[in-house]
Amino acid sequence: MEDHPAIRIRNLEKVFPVPLKRRQVLALRDLSLEIPAGIVYGLLGPNGSGKSTTLKILLGLVSPTAGSAEIFGVPSSEVSSRIDVGFLPENPYFYKFLTGAETISFYGRLCGLSGRILRNRVNELLDLVDLTEAGGRRISGYSKGMLQRIGLAQAMVHDPRLLILDEPTAGVDPAGSRQIRDLILRLKTRGKTVLLTSHLLEQVQEVCDRVGILAKGRLVREGAIDILAGVSGQTEYLIENADQELAAEIERLAASRGAKLLRARKPQLDLEKLFLEATESVKPPGE
Repeated sequence: MEDHPAIRIRNLEKVFPVPLKRRQVLALRDLSLEIPAGIVYGLLGPNGSGKSTTLKILLGLVSPTAGSAEIFGVPSSEVSSRIDVGFLPENPYFYKFLTGAETISFYGRLCGLSGRILRNRVNELLDLVDLTEAGGRRISGYSKGMLQRIGLAQAMVHDPRLLILDEPTAGVDPAGSRQIRDLILRLKTRGKTVLLTSHLLEQVQEVCDRVGILAKGRLVREGAIDILAGVSGQTEYLIENADQELAAEIERLAASRGAKLLRARKPQLDLEKLFLEATESVKPPGE
């Protein structure tokens, strides 16, 4: 069986008509993107860049004007493509009279789970998102961070291979953001693919393997985050058991002085600076 990437987008274009003004808005233009399975991918861009439109096309909520989108080789226009997808919107709504456990159970039933399998799944997810003790409380008393973690639990209730998270830490305090970040990394170790959008660039830099930057409907930068954010012409060395004398002649003397070179990499450019450089110079369509 052929291995498919988690997401494959080819020459995607979306035009929204504005009838009253007799004009059109080009939300996406010639977007091509491939996201391998098993990584955390960050889709970045300012408001109006096309991030939400891309997610809606992947989720089958919007049809593209041209081009195609696939999830594990299945066109996103087909209902069957959603079997492998869990989704957390930016502002999820939950029934506040339900407890955390009841909320997960509710979504599990929507996905066809029942009986002992559902009960075990609820307990497993409460433990995964660190809400076991709060599982019996009504979610009307949950903090924003707890609500986001319940949102992640409901997105995972049917054990999808791909999770799409729209601004998962929006409005969450630093401690809650850290918990969500750690949870995303745990999901990666379980072999899940995570596609997330975020305005919190520092957090993206901590969790993402690759990023794509959208501006005015176009993909303007894409690649591994350590390469995109690398500073050209510079290299950092991390050395174990090195004395101060090695700093001046590190490359020539490292081996002869018994120092162990653990890692060499390009020093990192702040992702926020990369983001601004990539998006500020992009002209609107037609210019």
